Amino acid sequence: MTHNDLEKLNERVERAALQHSQELARLAFTYVKQTADAEDIVQDVFLAYLRTGPEFRDPEGEKAWLIRCTINRSKDVLKAGWFRNREPIPEDLSYLPKEEHKVLQEVLALDAKYRLPIHLYYYGGYAIKEIAAFLGEKETTIGSRLARGRRILHKKLGGFEDE
Repeated sequence: MTHNDLEKLNERVERAALQHSQELARLAFTYVKQTADAEDIVQDVFLAYLRTGPEFRDPEGEKAWLIRCTINRSKDVLKAGWFRNREPIPEDLSYLPKEEHKVLQEVLALDAKYRLPIHLYYYGGYAIKEIAAFLGEKETTIGSRLARGRRILHKKLGGFEDE
């Protein structure tokens, strides 16, 4: 790789980090439920980007790759022995309004098969088709998981009077 190629790669990675770091950290947080661990995962993803230097046709391809890498790295961390055997540190969510704090706690308490689609749909703003592609599932499966996850949340949180 030439010096010019390395500069271009560094610029792409820096731009992607500025643009996507927060979203990727929130996604990793839905898996590991610890801010510091989620930030470490995002760092690992961007290091992988620097090491492999993949080329993308468009920004959406880059974003999809980053999301997929974040999901895979998060799963790897969850499987690690050191992660499973440690005592969890409670996250301080007091900076959120009480209503949001409760909702986020309940979303994070969901099984991963419901938590991830709900997070990507409501917090990430992705369409069902995109979520299906990220997670390697059928669109109908993602739609069903969203509906079931919403039902579970509705039972736990209650609904609005007009529902």
